[in-house]
Amino acid sequence: MQNKIDIKNKKAFHKYEIIDKYKAGIELLGTEIKSIRNGKASLTDAYCKFVNNELWIEMRIAEYSHGGHYNHDPNRIRKLLLTKNELNKLQRKMVGTGYTIVPLRLFITNKGWAKLIIAMAKGRKIHDHRENIKQKDAKREMARQIKQRN
Repeated sequence: MQNKIDIKNKKAFHKYEIIDKYKAGIELLGTEIKSIRNGKASLTDAYCKFVNNELWIEMRIAEYSHGGHYNHDPNRIRKLLLTKNELNKLQRKMVGTGYTIVPLRLFITNKGWAKLIIAMAKGRKIHDHRENIKQKDAKREMARQIKQRN
């Protein structure tokens, strides 16, 4: 089974400093997985939150075109499937530290399961963005200099 579904949250790397990454399963309905396989999901405005020691994600998965009256709500809150140790670790880091949990990537495994890469992240300030741009420019310039010498 070769699925090329790989939906990324490109803004997350710009807005947040990534600390830790985790791979989580998602509890989905039938029409939701069909819609994801058609590439109709979006992570740009998605966010994760804890409710009763469980991690939930609110993300947009468009309605399935052939779903009929069995279709799902596009902005439904979905449960993330992680181990108890991972949930405890994430919840401990979230309390009073300014960290947030950000979805980075949604993909389909070879077995047909939908998986989500989430990250413990800290928000960046405007001056951090400028510093990152300066560092990238410096690396690019050094690579040019090295290439010219060779």
